[in-house]
Amino acid sequence: MRIVFAPDKFAGTLTATEACGALIDGWCDVAPADELVARPMADGGPGFLDCIAVATGAEPFLVSTTGPHGAALAAPVLVVPGEPRTAYLEAATCCGLDLAAEPRRPLDASSGGLAALIVAAIATGAERIVIGVGGTASTDGGRAVVQALQGAIPSELDLVVATDVESPLLGAAGAARSFAHQKGATDVDLLALQDRLTEWAASGAVDPNRLGAGAGGGLGYGLMRLGARRVSGAQVVAGVIGLDAQAQASDLVVTGEGALDFSSLRGKVVSCVAGQALAAARPCVAVVGRSSVGRREAAAAGIDEIYSLVEAVGEAAASDHAADVLRQVAAGVARDWSRR
Repeated sequence: MRIVFAPDKFAGTLTATEACGALIDGWCDVAPADELVARPMADGGPGFLDCIAVATGAEPFLVSTTGPHGAALAAPVLVVPGEPRTAYLEAATCCGLDLAAEPRRPLDASSGGLAALIVAAIATGAERIVIGVGGTASTDGGRAVVQALQGAIPSELDLVVATDVESPLLGAAGAARSFAHQKGATDVDLLALQDRLTEWAASGAVDPNRLGAGAGGGLGYGLMRLGARRVSGAQVVAGVIGLDAQAQASDLVVTGEGALDFSSLRGKVVSCVAGQALAAARPCVAVVGRSSVGRREAAAAGIDEIYSLVEAVGEAAASDHAADVLRQVAAGVARDWSRR
């Protein structure tokens, strides 16, 4: 058999590359003669740049900028030659949640450090700049980036915002109400952030209800105000790694992530990979940390079966020994699916 492994990260425990390795190790424990292909995935959040770099062989260079609370740091810019010459950026490398020390200060967190990366990318002569915007500490609507770059974006530049969610900027499904609590916001903070975003949206001509405007704490919206068009981050990575061709050439596609929920089925990695498998008429299984998705919803998305680490060993072991448990569960998947 030929199996393609295309998981996302298991947030807080394993990178996508580490998850790929554990899945392949587990499969090899049972069916070492099978042909196994590693294609780690990302959706615009943390790991986006790493997946592009692995797939293209391009080397990033570092740019001096600031983190979400103003601390100096160096963040990568990845330039891939070709037609068009494309620079890839990842917002989480300069304003990511993991760069914000505890206790979190969501009202003060800024996306402004991204501006220096965009300027550096423009200076390379890039004709297209693709920015993954998930996983930020900020909920500022990208205001700091817009204020830093207003008038500095060349009219001929193809600016692309690669989002991990389709959320609008405002409302119950928006940047503040859906995600600010995850960034340390209290209920009072959330109301303040929502008011700021509402005022910010009222000052511009871009529709805050556009798909992906709420991604990255509203950074998607800010980049749209600079002229960016929105695409799915998972689809960007899938295109770069040639996932459609890999799926067509496989007998089985294996994907996964830390927590499979209904948001996973709306444009994130698992749904993207399952969609590619479905289009290629190939079975797809998902190996996940935990799942709250029913069999019917999974099947509609193209997922034939879900394997859960938590169901296999419990919450504590799945978290504390993620790589070992993922390898163990992958061995079980091989027993079920390999024609060894």
